[in-house]
Amino acid sequence: MTRAEKISSWLKERAAAAGANGFVFGLSGGIDSAVVARLCQMATPEHVLGVLMPCYSQPQDEADARLVADAFSIPTVRVDLSSTFDALGGTLDDALKAEQPKLAVNVVDIKQRLPRANIKPRLRMTSLYYVANAMNYVVAGTGNRSEITLGYYTKYGDGGVDVLPIGALLKSEVRALAREIGVPEPVITKPPTAGLWPGQTDEAEMGFSYEMLETYLSQGASAVPADVAARIEQLNRVSDHKRALPPIAPV
Repeated sequence: MTRAEKISSWLKERAAAAGANGFVFGLSGGIDSAVVARLCQMATPEHVLGVLMPCYSQPQDEADARLVADAFSIPTVRVDLSSTFDALGGTLDDALKAEQPKLAVNVVDIKQRLPRANIKPRLRMTSLYYVANAMNYVVAGTGNRSEITLGYYTKYGDGGVDVLPIGALLKSEVRALAREIGVPEPVITKPPTAGLWPGQTDEAEMGFSYEMLETYLSQGASAVPADVAARIEQLNRVSDHKRALPPIAPV
């Protein structure tokens, strides 16, 4: 049994256990979502849906998402979240600014770009669960082992899913699987990005390459420069809360 067959068989079992008809997933135009889309389709061939959710996204990302959908004949729906993003972000900003004199910190200066950017994946999560509930589908996430190790995803955003089909695979393994199952080559070779803001890429934000991270994960801390190992370990440590259920206070 190939890796793709093993994962798709597992997905089929998970859908059956949940009493669900199939799977819904976001199609971002990236390699991870493309691989997840095809694996879900292998599991429940007639019951999958890809959701395109542009939110001031790059046009090429949507074009690549449609390339994947066309390559595998995956049905899609398109939900433009741009106006919702503007409305919610503006309302939140106005509320905080109105109360600024009473607050202990200057909210305008605290990582202003990141709180606003994180609204995007959380709106996408809400959209996917709406579709999933409407169709009795399971939400399939696109996180891989490399990203999960670092907590490189938005809590209750792209981390808010039911199953993680490629969660045990390193980025290079995802790439190899993509070629095995026929993901279009332009999607395989494009630089990984979460699409949080124009020009944003995974590796630039992490501060090291996926190759360096995989060397650390497969060979240990001594196989990479000390500063890179320290950065990986620090990111893993501060993101522990993302990989666990919320802690319950003892009484």
